[in-house]
Amino acid sequence: MSADRRRGMWPAIGGAIAALVLGIATTVLLAATGAFRSATPTAAWRAPGARCSAPGLPGHVVDVTAGDMGTGMMSGGPGGYGMRMMRLALQPSTVPAGVISLRVFNTGSLAHEVVILPLPSGHGAGERPTGPDGKVNEAGSLGEASRGCAAGAGDGIAPGAIAWTRLPLPPGRYELVCNFPGHYLAGMYAELDVTSR
Repeated sequence: MSADRRRGMWPAIGGAIAALVLGIATTVLLAATGAFRSATPTAAWRAPGARCSAPGLPGHVVDVTAGDMGTGMMSGGPGGYGMRMMRLALQPSTVPAGVISLRVFNTGSLAHEVVILPLPSGHGAGERPTGPDGKVNEAGSLGEASRGCAAGAGDGIAPGAIAWTRLPLPPGRYELVCNFPGHYLAGMYAELDVTSR
């Protein structure tokens, strides 16, 4: 490998290391402030730094954190987001069957959504094909949380806002996705496992 080519790699390596350090620091900060903890379903819940709060929610509550590394992300696929610079994190990621309430907090700098899709047998989260628009097929969707500071479907959860949805889920594997253009390819998916009681 030529010296010029090795020198050209250092900015990319430095950027990757900076993104990793920022991701770890964000996770530590969110964990320290309690953003990953689930509150009792009878009390209103407000994430640290959130501009609104969620009401008490019935059933098993799953906290979903939607995050991104901001508008300065490296290019990659449709939508310009690459290198898994976005993510959905679930706490807990396994719950018993019944009424499930998803409480989504957008910690990123872009709008996001969470769509709930059954996960086909033999497939894992992140394996769905995307179309030319950088989105996955939402056929069979069971619901979504995409209305900032409210329940159900809307135009997206703004940065710093909370959204929620409630739905009955039988035992099975489900994939939660952000289906804004390019977000799935950038890593915004997570598996939710629902077990028999």
